[in-house]
Amino acid sequence: MSGASSPLSRQPSFGEFLLLGSLTAFGAMSIDLYLPALPDIARDYAVTPAAVQITLTAFFIGMAIGQLIYGPLSDRIGRRPTIMFGCGLYVAASVACAFAPTIEFMVAARFVQALGCCAGMVVVRAVVRDRYDHRDSARIFSLLMLVLAVAPLFAPAFGSWLVMVLDWRAVFVALAVFGLIMLVAVWFRLEESRSAETERSARGESVFASYSDVMRQRRIVGYTLVSGTNGATLFAYISTTPDLIIESWGYSVWEFSFIFALISIGIVGSAQVNRWLLLHRTPDWVLGVSTVAAAVVALIVLFVVMLGAPPVVVLFGLAAVLSSFGFINANALAGALSVDPLRAGTTSGLLGAGTFVIGAVASVLAAAMHDGTAKPLALTLLLAQVLGAAAYFGLARRRAGEA
Repeated sequence: MSGASSPLSRQPSFGEFLLLGSLTAFGAMSIDLYLPALPDIARDYAVTPAAVQITLTAFFIGMAIGQLIYGPLSDRIGRRPTIMFGCGLYVAASVACAFAPTIEFMVAARFVQALGCCAGMVVVRAVVRDRYDHRDSARIFSLLMLVLAVAPLFAPAFGSWLVMVLDWRAVFVALAVFGLIMLVAVWFRLEESRSAETERSARGESVFASYSDVMRQRRIVGYTLVSGTNGATLFAYISTTPDLIIESWGYSVWEFSFIFALISIGIVGSAQVNRWLLLHRTPDWVLGVSTVAAAVVALIVLFVVMLGAPPVVVLFGLAAVLSSFGFINANALAGALSVDPLRAGTTSGLLGAGTFVIGAVASVLAAAMHDGTAKPLALTLLLAQVLGAAAYFGLARRRAGEA
């Protein structure tokens, strides 16, 4: 569907790049900074590791629900006010997490925190689509991963330091400060990007009608499934590897943080290779090749794990599978947002919600099967990547004669 004003084809300024990237990193910061604190949280509340994992699941659910709300809301009231509301909610919920008296209170506060932080993530995707065309959107999403990389590179190490020097509650105080900084930055630095055409279209239909129309578009659904299944590999990895690497394989917290950072470098590096590829190939060409390659690599990893390979070999295999995120995510996002530009916010909300719902299922599945080995994780990754390849070729790929 067309009809929206054509976005400008240009590169963002450094300030715009840093702000959009930081807003994109909200979710990653909120997860990665507190991962090293999970064992301490369990001990403090005298609960099992499985009980603490519920705080992560609640966060994923909050992210899914929140993005469904903020997407169409940003089409109606604008990008800036939507993000600022989310930032304010995030700050309040982070403070609540820091002073949570029980694990049940913590679960509820993490849910609300997720509702707040996802505003920046979902609306940034719409902002990029407002300002850039299909190919450049894919390149910008890859570029933003440079900022997104700061979270897994430094957040676990910083979280470990906070836990050791202070305690786990300091992690949430730090997150509250981060949310406050983002609120101020959006107020002073982010210009409204929603077009008049988008506003008129959004105000002329209900939220239900908007989502109903988007979900009837085969290619949007396909791209959403591709993005969601590939993102599920990250969710499964994030939710299971602290226990696998630290408890089962015997690595220290600092070694875990180092491993986490190295794998993140691979993801970011692949995203920058993707930027280069997009100078020569279309986003859909890269997406098609990447989904097949990721499924093949995931199959090899499962085979290696079943043979009883040592942890370092398994980690290399996991890094290879997870690096597919740099090729698949940006191109799937740009593809979905290009189908119906007038509903960029709604489409972005569907993309984000789909990713987090599928991610939550993957993390629960991997955790439920966890047996102290990498087999459940490897199996989950293979299933997700195969489904992603099927979604692209069966739904998302442009068919002959389609505009």
